[in-house]
Amino acid sequence: MTSSPSPRAILAIIPAYNEASRIAPVIHAALKHLPVLVVDDGSSDGTAQVAEEAGATVVRQTPNQGKGAALKAGFRYALEHGFEAMLTLDADGQHDPAEIPLFLDAYAQSQADLIIGARDFSQMPFSRRLANTLGRVLFSRAVGQPVRDNQSGYRLVSRRMAEAALESPVGGFEFEVEMIVLCLRQGYRLGWVPIRTIYAGENSHISPLQHVRRFIQMVHRARRIIRTRERRIQ
Repeated sequence: MTSSPSPRAILAIIPAYNEASRIAPVIHAALKHLPVLVVDDGSSDGTAQVAEEAGATVVRQTPNQGKGAALKAGFRYALEHGFEAMLTLDADGQHDPAEIPLFLDAYAQSQADLIIGARDFSQMPFSRRLANTLGRVLFSRAVGQPVRDNQSGYRLVSRRMAEAALESPVGGFEFEVEMIVLCLRQGYRLGWVPIRTIYAGENSHISPLQHVRRFIQMVHRARRIIRTRERRIQ
């Protein structure tokens, strides 16, 4: 039986932008399982102070640079401080920290480089369920294999996966999708754990049209990368 890795060897990373009103409970719950780093992405509402008071280590980046840049800052911190792996979750309560042990157990058993929390799309409002399902189908076709949830931000990332991700020029929300492409391109192991679907009607920080345009660009990029890797293998 494989033993679980020491919680001290894995760092929870929470990117946050203007989440002062919601982040404290997330930190308190996550700290029951892992040390916590909050990357304050140019917030103007006291997010950093609330996070520090809740017990998290805080890295500030200004001005606001987007979630991808915040995650990269968290990865750099984790690598520089010798962590074996990183677990990322959102600051707004969409991810239940009580499910952290699911990722730790999956990592201990499989040593997968990227373990993603797969949501139950049937629990989402229709419009969001349709968008996520369509995106998942398009992305799965682009990479040539089923992808259960390409946009979930609840995931565990190995040290070498984080190092590869830091080499990517992609930022913004596309960075999380790019990580899946990089994982497959590198021949790393991709894993999944089922997670709760928590949706409270929160607003996105980017416009729907911008999201669609950038996602389509990401799908085309994924297809090119995977096809290039296939040609190299042949």
